[in-house]
Amino acid sequence: MRRFCLVFLVVLVLGLSACGKAPLHQQESFVFGTRVEILVAGLDEAKARPAAAAVLREFDRLHRTYHAWQPSELSDLNAAIAAGKAADVAPEMAALIADAQRISLAGEGLFDPGIGGLIHLWGFQSDEFKAALPDPAALAAWREKHPGIADLQLDGLRVSSRNAAVALDLGGYLKGVALDRAAVILHAQGVNNALINIGGNVMALGTKNGEHWRVGIQHPRQPGPLAMLELHDGEAIGTSGDYQRFFELDGKRYCHLLDPRSGEPVTHTQALTVLITPRPAAGTLSDAASKPLFIAGTDWPRLARKLDVGQVLRVDSDGRIQISAALLSRLEFVGGKPKALEIIP
Repeated sequence: MRRFCLVFLVVLVLGLSACGKAPLHQQESFVFGTRVEILVAGLDEAKARPAAAAVLREFDRLHRTYHAWQPSELSDLNAAIAAGKAADVAPEMAALIADAQRISLAGEGLFDPGIGGLIHLWGFQSDEFKAALPDPAALAAWREKHPGIADLQLDGLRVSSRNAAVALDLGGYLKGVALDRAAVILHAQGVNNALINIGGNVMALGTKNGEHWRVGIQHPRQPGPLAMLELHDGEAIGTSGDYQRFFELDGKRYCHLLDPRSGEPVTHTQALTVLITPRPAAGTLSDAASKPLFIAGTDWPRLARKLDVGQVLRVDSDGRIQISAALLSRLEFVGGKPKALEIIP
């Protein structure tokens, strides 16, 4: 059985066309392999439309520039690395690689954009997934080489690698970068109240006509939200889940969230959500931080402290919920507070 879900955090915006309300402009697109939505509050169409359109153009540029398995600047770099060659890259790419290395190091390598070869072996570098396991010999060879983004060396704009098996895939990072870019573009165009939703990675700017933007965290095994919360100005939220991109074989689920240590899909966690408080690059952290915490499993509280992420919700493989006390005070569970709930100080 082949199945995947692209949108894992449902954004609920009520009263889009209610009489007497200030205008709420909405634009949508499909980019980064998912549905993207820009909502602008409090501005008329003539001002809101070009600002949202500028954001969507930037998203499309990022998607095309850093596509991991279609011709792009990133795929050119991967080809050079595979051939054992150094390559000159654009300043933007060099900065992204350096930043991703920094975050990967802080996350103890559990977030690693250098495992594109492993993602390919499992069949997740595709718009549709075949229900098939990787070739055991190829998987063993990858484990032996154990490539990662830490193997890359940056000398100004020149990139080389100590390990030719490194292949960059920024899929677990780029949506967060795009959130931060969107905030800069919108502010530059005079937009101070907006909600940016990239397939469930969400950032809030200002308010929705004086009210906090209200979003829902998708339930990993049921339709609809598990919980609701209000996002404040500058906050970002990201979720990693085993229900977004996966295939099933012989009754077992294989998700796209791979543990670099074992080379295998994670099975101990259904979903993990992080809420990032306002700070520089909050969007980037909301995307990147959810991955190592998802992969860490029960060890996530220690790693969250190391990453300075204080608001986390985890649903384990049995549906039990762990939640940080700071996030619990913000959430409104749909259908009432769950019985299987562990609060982490």
